[in-house]
Formats: sequence, structure tokens, C-alpha cells
Amino acid sequence: MDKPKLAFIFPGQGAQAPGMGQDVFDEYDSAKAIFKAADERLGFPISELCFEGPEEKLKETAIAQPAMVATCLAYLAAARDMEVLPQPAFVAGHSLGEYTALAAAGVLEPADAIQLAALRGRLMHLASQQAPGAMAAVLGIDEATLNELTREAGVFIANYNCPGQVVISGERDKMTRAVETLVGRGAKVVPLAVSGAFHTPLMAPAAEGLARVVERLTFKDAAIPIIANTTGEPITAAADIKAELLKQLTTSVYWQKSVEYMISAGVTTFVEIGPGKVLSGLIRRICRDVKTVNISDAQAIKNLQATSWS
Repeated sequence: MDKPKLAFIFPGQGAQAPGMGQDVFDEYDSAKAIFKAADERLGFPISELCFEGPEEKLKETAIAQPAMVATCLAYLAAARDMEVLPQPAFVAGHSLGEYTALAAAGVLEPADAIQLAALRGRLMHLASQQAPGAMAAVLGIDEATLNELTREAGVFIANYNCPGQVVISGERDKMTRAVETLVGRGAKVVPLAVSGAFHTPLMAPAAEGLARVVERLTFKDAAIPIIANTTGEPITAAADIKAELLKQLTTSVYWQKSVEYMISAGVTTFVEIGPGKVLSGLIRRICRDVKTVNISDAQAIKNLQATSWS
């Protein structure tokens, strides 16, 4: 039997939790090297914050973003070092996770991806201070109605995650009114623990700041196609990847479309690498015919040694 097509997928901000990465740091030299490189490049012990918290500090956008990328790359490095993963057909990351995907595809060195994620986090935090915003997951309302209500309220759809679940984002006052309207129309609305209106035009100052740095960095063409958040389609050229990183700050993340593209291209197994199982849950709601595998601790890597990919 032919081996299945795999895709590596990487979670974004929100999946972080104290203790993440500690086990692979202790057990795998390759993972330890990722965390040590992150500490050195950032100039502070991000590894200690990953391992010990406190949780409130780890929730801060400027900390959460490099912490998540470092942790995901540490798990990936350990799994690759153990040679338990076949080469994927595609890589993709949800929002911030796209930065992990860049390193996985060879576009940036791990330390460069972590440093760029840290810059992104700081810039998004500053943009959020300039224009305070909020985000919320919306469930149980049809897309046409949601589009109409968000347009009327002056808020934006930040993430198209899976059938029946999107995330809205915008200025706080407008979000308050939008949430009241949506609840009145029978939707379930779950506020997200973020301080800004991510993936909306309110992040334009962050995109401008990031552009000045990205323009000066050397990006390689991707060795593995990256499914872009903003289109749900593959990109490999360095110039296209740079443009994607800037565009995704201010526009919607099309996660459902990204997953559907990979499935249409033959992917049968999605390997979620990093803390939590959020993306696997979304994928099961998109298509129940594909398999999901999680690498969220050192034991999962050991378990893969007994996995048959055929």
C-alpha cells in the first residue's frame, strides 16, 4: 500500500500553557538546542517562561508568540531527530503557526523564525494599545447572516475555522454591540483571551513595522509548499511568503479553505505539532475521513516509533 500523504500543521497563539516543551527539552538534545538558540537570540529566557510560566505572563502577546514558535519547533526537531515522521506534502500554520511552518519548510532558520515571531508579537501588542480591540468565536449561525451582521456592526471576520465556527474581530465598542446582536439571533459567542483586533485593518501599524524588517531579511524558497492563511493555496517563492506574512496581519485566516485544499490534493493524515489539539478538532469538523495525529509531548514522539504510516 502506498504511504499516505501527510501535512504538518502548527497551532497559533492561545494554545500555550506553562510546562510546554519541558519534556522534550529534558529528553532530546535537538529540542534543547532550539530552546537554547531561542533564549540566546531573544536575549531573555523564553524557555523558562514556557516551562514555568507564570500563566499570565505567557498569555501576553509579545511573549506567547515566540514561546509558541519555539515550543512547536522543539517538538518538530525532536520528531525529525528520531526519524519517526515521513516528509510532508504540505505545511500550514494557523495565524502565528505560519511562522513555525516557515522554519519547517526551510524558509527561515529556527532562531530567525522565533525572533520574527517575537517582533510580530511586540508590534501587535503596540497596535492593540493604539486601537484596543477584541475577538470572539461565533458558533451556530449561517455565514450569509454573519457576513451581513458583521458588516452592519463594523467588525470583521478574522478566522474561517471550520463549518459553523468563525472568529470575529474589531474595536471593543463595536464588538460589544455585534456580540449582543449575534446572541439575540441565536448564535453562541465565546470571547477570546486577546487584547487586540487581530487579522483586521486595525493591525495595519503592525504590518507596517513588520514590513520594514521583513524587507531586509533573507528568505529562502520553501522546500515544502506552505498553505497560505490568506488564500488557502500553496506558496513556495520567497517573495510570495514575505507578502503573505504582511497580508495575514490585516486580513482573514482561511483555515477551513486551507485544510480543504490539502485534502483535495491527496492529504490523508494531518500531524498537529505543538501544544494542544485545537487544530485537530477543527479538522475533524471539516472532514471526518482524514486522520489526525498529535505531537504535543515527548511521549507522543515515542509512540510514533511504533506507528505504521502505510
